[in-house]
Amino acid sequence: MRLGICSYSFNRTLADDAHAAEKFIDLSQRLGCTQLDPWNTHLVVVKQGDANPAGDALTGEERDYLRHIRQCADQAGLPVGCVAIDGAHIYDDKPESRARNRMIAYRWIEAASLLGATQVRIDTGGPTQLTDEVLAVLVEGYTDVIARARPRKIQVLVENHWGVSHVPGNLVRLFEAVPDLGLLFDSFNWAYTQQGIGWLTCAKYAKATHIKAFQFSDDGEELTQNIGNCIAILQNENFRGPWVVESCPTHIDETQAVGKTIALIRKYVK
Repeated sequence: MRLGICSYSFNRTLADDAHAAEKFIDLSQRLGCTQLDPWNTHLVVVKQGDANPAGDALTGEERDYLRHIRQCADQAGLPVGCVAIDGAHIYDDKPESRARNRMIAYRWIEAASLLGATQVRIDTGGPTQLTDEVLAVLVEGYTDVIARARPRKIQVLVENHWGVSHVPGNLVRLFEAVPDLGLLFDSFNWAYTQQGIGWLTCAKYAKATHIKAFQFSDDGEELTQNIGNCIAILQNENFRGPWVVESCPTHIDETQAVGKTIALIRKYVK
């Protein structure tokens, strides 16, 4: 079973840590992962450069940093899976903001390539309502970043996350318009009352997962969702991984929550 942890699961543990990526690699190794799924905030040197992106180019310092992180990952025996990119969403009301975000997306596709990543997640942005105008912007944007990523052997994913993307029907329209786009399937992040329809209609597009967890019962079940049913639906659609934890605990520490979520995934993945 391919298993990872989105490093957002350690957003409190690794907050403002100059060595967040190295510590995340160590935590992932100790918790039995087979791959690394970093949140771009924890790749701190590159993230700092997003404040004033000078075109799409990475600096020498950024490249040296990424080579160092790649070396740490290689030493741990953990390849990089999906880099979750914040700050590069495709849709924005202002064309100049869209252009800036595109440069950030290009920077992170190059960063992911230097890390040897196989996937990147780039958000839609936008309003909840998917108008034809918004869809046209998304189609152009995702087609462009997919073309940028393809020669680097990186698959571009969208996550049901915020804006356009947490409405299941919007995602279906987007996947029909951009067939090469994949889904980072988050078990929880769906519009109010639409989680079930999201699972049923969007599982077939899943190329990676974020299995969310907030609170656990005494027997280890997640209290806000039926994770067993979610995993069964994904497997019925022939999804075979990677299974990636993104826990956001409310009553235990982050490492405990990750361990409990991994145990729950192992319980239900057949």
